[in-house]
Amino acid sequence: MGKQDHVLIVDDDPDIRHLLADYLEAASYRPFTAAGGQEMWRILGSERIDIIILDLMMPGEDGLELCRELRKKRNTPLVMLTARGTLIDRIVGLEVGADDYLPKPFDPRELLARIKVILRRARSFPEKLEADRVSHIHFAGWKLDTQARQAISPSGVTITLGGSDYQVLRALLEHPRRALSRDFLLNTVYGKEAMPFDRSIDVCISRLRQQLGDNPREPALIRTVRNTGYMLMADVLYDT
Repeated sequence: MGKQDHVLIVDDDPDIRHLLADYLEAASYRPFTAAGGQEMWRILGSERIDIIILDLMMPGEDGLELCRELRKKRNTPLVMLTARGTLIDRIVGLEVGADDYLPKPFDPRELLARIKVILRRARSFPEKLEADRVSHIHFAGWKLDTQARQAISPSGVTITLGGSDYQVLRALLEHPRRALSRDFLLNTVYGKEAMPFDRSIDVCISRLRQQLGDNPREPALIRTVRNTGYMLMADVLYDT
């Protein structure tokens, strides 16, 4: 038998916590539940968690802020749940580091399908990295640690990258000074599950520019190629 994946469900609604825990356990996952941020941090400090399901709207707590804090400390895949399903809410959720976004009410079968896609996507790059044995990638004064999935700035500041952000940056670094289409990047990150006209790549690029200090109005590092996609404007060196 393969390793059992551990899922942490963070939601103030006990009915949703119990429903998801029972459903995921029946699907051969090991669920953990938390009613809020305090319990979430306690579980994260004592258990190996493979993916987090986080409610956006919790009384007295801001799911977006919890997501930001999570991204500062770890790159565990994360799905955000919310009763609000507008495009703006989805974009905001993705911008703060969520890997996916699901509006309530939802079908547990859809959540399970998304969990499978995100975990498969998150694990696709480590297998490739093991094959090509790249430990660090240097570009524009930055150093990308491929094992920790952290970018280290020229001044020594360390930034932990979320799953989608890491994969988009990795794709750009593997093809420096070449225009990569949005479709190529979507397929790299999401595989066959990529949705046409999905804006998540644009959100990832915007977030990467902010993290890498690349002026979004006049980006010098990650250029927008009109009617195509994006291009990394830097020389790249690899450590093996």
